[in-house]
Amino acid sequence: MIKSRLFITILLLACSNLLRAQAWGGGADQNDLSFGFSFSYVSNSFKIIKQPNWQTPFVDPETGENVSTPLNSISSKSKPGFAVGFLTRYRLTEHLEARITPSLVFADRAVTYGYVDATQDVDKPVQTTTVDFPLQLKLKSDRLGNARAYLIGGLKYSGAIGSKKDQPNTAPTERLLRNVRGYPSYEAGFGFDIYFEYFKLSPEIKLTNSIGNILVADNTPFATPISKLSLHTFTFSLFFE
Repeated sequence: MIKSRLFITILLLACSNLLRAQAWGGGADQNDLSFGFSFSYVSNSFKIIKQPNWQTPFVDPETGENVSTPLNSISSKSKPGFAVGFLTRYRLTEHLEARITPSLVFADRAVTYGYVDATQDVDKPVQTTTVDFPLQLKLKSDRLGNARAYLIGGLKYSGAIGSKKDQPNTAPTERLLRNVRGYPSYEAGFGFDIYFEYFKLSPEIKLTNSIGNILVADNTPFATPISKLSLHTFTFSLFFE
């Protein structure tokens, strides 16, 4: 009899702990609508499509003289940045939800130009702060204990704020490389929901590619050799909900 009572007591305690664990996450998944915020590491780089005559030296329209030696290369290295944002989540089904995650992104971009005369090589930054408006679908697995995996995909619109402009009478070699102020992108990624007692933490990795050409086709030594620029972005985010 004593052993039976001890077994029942242990069983009830185990069930109680299991039920309590299943409620972890602050109830975020139990509500159709919930909110949160995010912090992200961002890395940007350009995919560059060159003009057929991209190596030809740029001619200053005012003087008619070449402003540099011929180009040897045009490339783009990843530039780091960060973002802060908000999360609005709406549950569509048990395993599918819609998300809006507007964020403010502080991340530079750059194109490197290599010339026959290596002393003329230049790393041309595109300093831009953007406001991103992603609309995403999140496909979730079954919950296993206090964690579950998910896939994410959707579209995003980015709008630039505070971008620099050329000053009047700027020399050709000092001109800026400019991007359009607004452009759409598509994105996909994966992550994990980890449930703590009072909140849910979601580490997430996401890849984003811009749609169309984001280059402003100015008549400058830096824009003229390029036919098309596309922006590729890697993002690692922590969502708190």
